[in-house]
Amino acid sequence: MREAEFDGRGSRVRWTECAGDEPALVYVHGLGSMSAVYHAHIAGHRALAGRRQLFVDLPGHGISDRPSDFDYTLEDHAGALAAALDAARVTGAELVAHSMGGAVAIVLADRRPDLVARLVLTEANLDPNPTPAAGSSGIASYTEDAFVRGGGFAEVLARIDPQWASTMRLADPLGLYRTAIGLVRGTEPTMRQLLMKLTAERVYVVGGLGEDLPGRAELVASGVRVVTVADAGHNVMFDQPEAFVRDVAGQVAELR
Repeated sequence: MREAEFDGRGSRVRWTECAGDEPALVYVHGLGSMSAVYHAHIAGHRALAGRRQLFVDLPGHGISDRPSDFDYTLEDHAGALAAALDAARVTGAELVAHSMGGAVAIVLADRRPDLVARLVLTEANLDPNPTPAAGSSGIASYTEDAFVRGGGFAEVLARIDPQWASTMRLADPLGLYRTAIGLVRGTEPTMRQLLMKLTAERVYVVGGLGEDLPGRAELVASGVRVVTVADAGHNVMFDQPEAFVRDVAGQVAELR
């Protein structure tokens, strides 16, 4: 396990990694998740053998610290991720980022283009103010006190599917709540606008079982390669791991 300070007050962002060839693959998890849990089975595939691979847990999640005096905005998370990559001496990485982690990866690529050569975004959040059914929106519907100390965290855990709850229950309630608030607020310009102007190679993976990706044509026109994976939902890496490995390895078709 490795770690780096991210807030100037001693808090540490942590990651595990396996040695191998550059460019490094860096996995970034979604809200209430953990990188290794969602991506270790992908990293172990023969198509990715020999690559250097890092599994970073963002502040408030997994094995990383959870300071109470941290805002947990998307920009804050991107700063922590940058601290991890700088400490690991990673440049020109390929970021494989899921859901909320995709929004963080977009912010990082915009702020630190030296760190990111390629983005593989899985069902990433691109717009502020998601629908009330979205996980982040459901958490953000509480006040901070009601979620952290008034039973809201337990209510959300009971309401979501057991797979997501298994990692969310390991997250810090305060960090989780503030991260959800930051995700609902989004960025200015929006994550979608930032993604469209990036110069790094960009792949957006969408599960075919969900709603069609809004603004798909506009994203494609800006150079984003959009890949639909049939028979997959939000967690493409679990639903269709072989197809997802092809996306990570760069063996993607324009449409599946």
